[in-house]
Amino acid sequence: MEKSKALKAHADWHGKIEVVSRVKLETMQDLSVAYTPGVAEPCLEIQKDESLSYTYTRRSNLVAVITDGTAVLGLGDIGPAAGMPVMEGKCVLFKEFAGIDAFPICIDSKDPDEIVRTVKLISKSFGGINLEDISAPRCFYIEQALKECCDIPVFHDDQHGTAIVVAAALINALKVVGKPEGQVKIVINGAGSAGISIAKLLLQMKLGKVTLCDRQGIIHKSDPANNPAQEDMAKVTNLEGATGTLADAMKGADIFVGVSAPGQVTRQMVSTMAPGAILLAMANPTPEIFPDEAKAGGAAVVGTGRSDYPNQVNNILAFPGIFKGALAVRAAKITDSMKEAAARGIASCVGENELSADHILPTAFDKRVADTVAKAVSDEAVRLGIARI
Repeated sequence: MEKSKALKAHADWHGKIEVVSRVKLETMQDLSVAYTPGVAEPCLEIQKDESLSYTYTRRSNLVAVITDGTAVLGLGDIGPAAGMPVMEGKCVLFKEFAGIDAFPICIDSKDPDEIVRTVKLISKSFGGINLEDISAPRCFYIEQALKECCDIPVFHDDQHGTAIVVAAALINALKVVGKPEGQVKIVINGAGSAGISIAKLLLQMKLGKVTLCDRQGIIHKSDPANNPAQEDMAKVTNLEGATGTLADAMKGADIFVGVSAPGQVTRQMVSTMAPGAILLAMANPTPEIFPDEAKAGGAAVVGTGRSDYPNQVNNILAFPGIFKGALAVRAAKITDSMKEAAARGIASCVGENELSADHILPTAFDKRVADTVAKAVSDEAVRLGIARI
């Protein structure tokens, strides 16, 4: 897309969201019910029972989309004000794909504890918290601390949304190439928030053995270059204790997942993978390897983060339905098993007779996806006993 076209559109829109009243105020009677003195009645009921805030206010369908602007799309640390167009866009996606009202909040701080305190203090206004574009490893601490101090679902989409859609893609891709879950070697390049979350979910789902790489190569235990999150992952990945480069890791691998940087993978590297190789090269806008090059190297199934190639791995398949399902039953949190349920729900939206090398995921505009994911998530919350209605 031309830069000038995007700039003009945003200037014309003057913001992508607005507050629209759900109430008609045409008479003094209308005013007295919606505001003073009538508004005192729900206030007093909520004072007695805070859970009634979900009945008498919009809280039951309202999500805060929160960033500090430190890891915005592929732009990096551009600050909270510059991240606002992305947060507004995310709010539009919530509304269009799940019917959820969302509000952007850009916090002018890089202090994790200050961010946690800020979000906690405003959490009573919302039914859920969507963390967005917060840099690693700070994002791990912020999410975990908020989960511990808030009584509503907290979800860092850059971590878990990506992981869920990757898992869904791999479930179906393995069917296409005829390989069973649990018996494959998976290489993940990129050990930031997305890469680590992907590794955790794939291990939880027992999809295969995982080797995690970053720009230094294969992550292994006791490497002084590891940050604390990477050191923790080194205890559960690369169980053979291998060292070396990404190229070394990819030899004999069944699956490559890229959440790193453009051009990290060559045709030659793909040719060293196992037959029926699956590649999800998701660096945006330029992937680790383009699909034609990957297929020339022998790949059987290829996905990217782009909409102009088949098999787009897009978080939009996950987060609308996840929040819709969590809010529907007023879940206290979003658990690992709810994420797995979401992944299998997404995968199920591509029927066995529809599956092919170029069709392992539903499209972003498949209207079945959000409801399918929502049901899977809400059913799992009920099963776990964390649904509050």
